[in-house]
Amino acid sequence: MEHTSDEPADALWSRLRLIEGQPLESRADAYGAVHDELMKRLEGAPRAAAGPASR
Repeated sequence: MEHTSDEPADALWSRLRLIEGQPLESRADAYGAVHDELMKRLEGAPRAAAGPASR
């Protein structure tokens, strides 16, 4: 089933707003956790077929 709603983006924006509300000292760790989670999702995503644009 393809996910076409804005739920993932809405959840990300909500999480980023929560991070911005945290004390400055804890923001770096929170942003690092978001980065790590997004990187894992990207690494697990299917790759597009190699075509002329990818050369």
